[in-house]
Amino acid sequence: MIISIGNDHAGPEYKKEIVTYLESLGHIIINNGTDNLDSVDYPDYGHAVANDILLGKANLGIVICGSGNGIAITANKHQAIRCALCWTPEIAELARLHNDANVISIPARFVSIDQAIKMVDVFIKTDFEGGRHANRVNKIACK
Repeated sequence: MIISIGNDHAGPEYKKEIVTYLESLGHIIINNGTDNLDSVDYPDYGHAVANDILLGKANLGIVICGSGNGIAITANKHQAIRCALCWTPEIAELARLHNDANVISIPARFVSIDQAIKMVDVFIKTDFEGGRHANRVNKIACK
């Protein structure tokens, strides 16, 4: 699977550990995030991840910022992106299972790296359930 990842200055260490884990599983990673702690603007990285998915360069996305909110809001500005802010593996699973989320947002200042990796693992391994959820997901995008 090809996964696009983007982060601001709150997430370089998270990204490094997540990328190492995903590459160990054989996934291809597109790095759209900063690699240092210098202050940057999270929208630049959220848009880059969303665009990778919309252009078919990536199957799923991961975005990381301090609260997870700003970068999730940014990604969700794109019509076909469903970015879910997740705090636990259970929420990450439901985001895929019920909401067909294609981007997970991680709040680096509020979850451990270990917790973030567990959320990503569940997110990438869970498929959309469809059924009754498909009708709901189809109503999300503005026309």
